[in-house]
Amino acid sequence: MCQKLAGLEKAMGVFAAGFEPALISAAEAESVMERATRIEHMAATVKAAAAARMAETELWGLEGDKSPAHMLARRSGESVSKANQQLETAKKLKDRPKTDAAARAGRLSPDQAAAIAEAADADPDAEDDLLALAEKASLGELKDEAARRKAAATDPDDQHTAIHASRHVRSWTGPDGAWNLGARGTVDKGADFMARVQARADQLFKKARAEGRREPREAYLYDALMDLVCGEAAPAPAGKGSRAKVIVRVDLEALLRGRPIEGEVCEIAGYGPVPVSVVAGILARGDTFLAAVITRGQAICGVAHLGRPPTALQRSGLEWLYPSCAVEGCNAPVAEWDHRIDWSKSHITVFDWLDGLCRHDHDKKTLEGWALVEGMGKRPMVPPDDPCHPRNAKAHERPPPREAA
Repeated sequence: MCQKLAGLEKAMGVFAAGFEPALISAAEAESVMERATRIEHMAATVKAAAAARMAETELWGLEGDKSPAHMLARRSGESVSKANQQLETAKKLKDRPKTDAAARAGRLSPDQAAAIAEAADADPDAEDDLLALAEKASLGELKDEAARRKAAATDPDDQHTAIHASRHVRSWTGPDGAWNLGARGTVDKGADFMARVQARADQLFKKARAEGRREPREAYLYDALMDLVCGEAAPAPAGKGSRAKVIVRVDLEALLRGRPIEGEVCEIAGYGPVPVSVVAGILARGDTFLAAVITRGQAICGVAHLGRPPTALQRSGLEWLYPSCAVEGCNAPVAEWDHRIDWSKSHITVFDWLDGLCRHDHDKKTLEGWALVEGMGKRPMVPPDDPCHPRNAKAHERPPPREAA
């Protein structure tokens, strides 16, 4: 089986390396696109099925992954939520031979297969209807009908409770440097939320039209959301502790010059690069608590904090250095500021000796003996028997601490 896949991979690699779209006609390009899409769907189905099989064993945990979904996400370069959906779909397809066959034949995308399998799991009679719909409807239409069929076969109170339990807001920075926001919750809360945003968007639209400006509806919705949360329409801060905290990292030379050049940075920790003028704008806002981490290259040469006690200096540097867990490949939020040298032994809190860890990786370190390799910032976490484990690696003299609190 593996040899056949290796052969297919090699053949596809040769084809991809030599494929030159400029040398084929539009009709041929359409045919190639359709065939490549089917191959992509087939491969995704096989990948998910293989990952689901591995999830049935303990193999996925040998490299320290938090769950099978985290393992698949790391290996495939996808999000954890996407990987989890693929694993759940693969499990459901075992009981849905018709949908499974369509997915293996490349006639269904992973998203289509997931929608059908999810609905058919609640209402088996829906499978045939949804498979027929998938041949002619858009993905959005298929998802809508699948949701209707699932809702009709599910207790509405249980479904509402389950959706409420899974509520979340997530943000990320896209490959183009843009900030993105996603949320999940019950439809009643969503309807109330959108009604408020749309009402504000209507006001902004009328104001823009009076000024002779024309922008897409989505742009006014975005402006309305920002206005309601951050602007004049938002409630006034209740007190000092309610102000938003923004960690800005900027090279000293860039700050003085007004713009970064090659090798310098000016960014908001956890989000991405921003112009130096944005930093100035943040400083000018009265409702934002600013922590500016001034650096030269990778070294922190100063931490400017407004209105905070000295212990906040270390935290600001750490929040810049670790916008997420220090473990390489883990994007979970920091839950613990972990002491490399146990505090009960050192009785000091030193910046160079602290790492930001999520709960999962902190438990691995505390309960199973895993450890980050020597260094600062993002780096691998290895098991106790790994040669790179600090316990096994050649001891290096630690530099004197820069600060203690």
